[in-house]
Amino acid sequence: MAIGPVEYLVVGFPGNNFSGEIVPALAQLVESGTVRVLDLVFVGKDVDGTVVSFEFDEVDETASFEVVDGDVGGLIGADDITHAAAALEPGSSAALIIWEDLWAAPFAEAVRRADGIVLEGARIDHDLVEAAFASLPAGQ
Repeated sequence: MAIGPVEYLVVGFPGNNFSGEIVPALAQLVESGTVRVLDLVFVGKDVDGTVVSFEFDEVDETASFEVVDGDVGGLIGADDITHAAAALEPGSSAALIIWEDLWAAPFAEAVRRADGIVLEGARIDHDLVEAAFASLPAGQ
């Protein structure tokens, strides 16, 4: 079985302002075969700085995530949670997601068959991309 690139994403919710809009968007990515969720953990930091974490299916408040089909569990460990929590202000939370990019699996397999190796890769922040496009001359 070809395995696509696996990514992690930490999405922060300052002040715990989680509207739930990411749930249907993530479910659509899963249903369309774009990604496969491998693990999903919520991390929170209460006002005194205490860090809590839980798998999405452990509490009622995340019941809406039940629509996200995946092989959830076991990949996110204590070090990952500590890393995600370090970026949180007290009274904030985050979703820590690990997913496989199913859309890229055929390309990744072709790279492996060609004895290629990934030397570097990164996600470019949306604000940087937006600024770069805005600085281009009109019509490009």
